[in-house]
Amino acid sequence: MADPEIIKEWITKAEEDFQFALISLNENKPFHAHICFFFQQSAEKYLKALILAQSAKFQKTHDLVLLLKNCIEKTPDIRSLADDCDLLATFYVETRYPVHWPATFTQEDAEQAHRASERIRNLIRRHLKIG
Repeated sequence: MADPEIIKEWITKAEEDFQFALISLNENKPFHAHICFFFQQSAEKYLKALILAQSAKFQKTHDLVLLLKNCIEKTPDIRSLADDCDLLATFYVETRYPVHWPATFTQEDAEQAHRASERIRNLIRRHLKIG
């Protein structure tokens, strides 16, 4: 197993992204693309924490589907998160330059991103035995 402190760091960063997005969502902030992006980032970091806990290697990637595949062999029930990973993958933005930042995401998109990210967060926290 990887160093528990490193896993804890990934979880801490994942939780920061999740809480930042959740607070923005709950305050009805109009930054839907940002909210969706941070929910995607939270899911990515939770998946990477699980991969590390499984002593598996992960590539430096933002591809949630690939990260999920890396988890499935040792954690088969995580396969149930495939649709959530597919959805959240659409919210990743490769670059932060304004011409590439999507402006078409809605409140409904942000709410869907929240639910998907929360399912990933909850299942991985159960596997990692985090309260």
